[in-house]
Amino acid sequence: MASRAGAPLVVVALGGNAMQDPHGDDSVASDFSRTAHTADVLARIAEAGWRLVITHGNGPQVGNHLYRTELAYEDAAVPLLPLDVCVADTEGGMGYMLQQCLANAFGAAGVPAVVVALITQVLVEASDPAFEMPSKPVGEIIEDDRVLDLRARGWALVEDRRRGGWRRLVPSPDPKEIVEAGAIEALVKDGVMVIAAGGGGVPVIQNENGTLTGIAAVVDKDLASALLAIDLGADALLILTDVDAVRLSFGTPEEHPLGDVSVANARELQDAGEFAPGSMGPKIEAACRFAEATGHPGVIGSIDDALDALVGTKGTRVTRT
Repeated sequence: MASRAGAPLVVVALGGNAMQDPHGDDSVASDFSRTAHTADVLARIAEAGWRLVITHGNGPQVGNHLYRTELAYEDAAVPLLPLDVCVADTEGGMGYMLQQCLANAFGAAGVPAVVVALITQVLVEASDPAFEMPSKPVGEIIEDDRVLDLRARGWALVEDRRRGGWRRLVPSPDPKEIVEAGAIEALVKDGVMVIAAGGGGVPVIQNENGTLTGIAAVVDKDLASALLAIDLGADALLILTDVDAVRLSFGTPEEHPLGDVSVANARELQDAGEFAPGSMGPKIEAACRFAEATGHPGVIGSIDDALDALVGTKGTRVTRT
């Protein structure tokens, strides 16, 4: 196996649009096409001399998977799959897609790569107040005419005005520990490109006897990615999304991009309500946590500008000072 142990390490957190085209047809073929494009972008980062660890979101996918299992239960008495198992299922399926597309893209670019997708557990606390206040959007956009019916099912819903519909909300507790962090670190040191903490990782709690049990939630993938990047001592955290930079005064005539910002200033803007809790807020918090803990930048940008954002010519860059 070719070793690039001396190269800088970046943890790349992929948003849902990296693997599912918002304007596509939602087919598996369309998802593979979109993921292949993302893999080509990541190969360019590797060509520039970086080692990569990949994480990804699963918001649309896990919501759809959860809904399918609920419908199967109601219509055919098929046993329900709990939310933590739905997270694991989507982490595996999406990991397979990324693993294949990355291996193909890196091979075409002539960059040696052994790619592994690892089902990852993330420790959370059962007492986290997030379990009483669902806040994580999952699933596809829901039209207005379905809202009353779904609320009658017990769904928590929030309006997504940007996308013109509603989203289902589930609990999103704060990640405390990446259970497989040691295994991921060992693989990275051996030159393996690891896909980990997919969908934020499978949320688990630790019982009094030390055993782990899954719990119904979806961990924010950006916060889990920051925790993993800190554990690995990464040189950068790169959060890729569907906008070219963080936007201040979002949705108003005064909207403008945010460039370089310190942790202190980013947190001031966060406290002032600049960043929506279910979208840009966790990305800013993740970038702040990483920069604060490591002294290295947390970067937020678009997929197509990924390399430019990483080197500081585009996107939003959060630094310790």
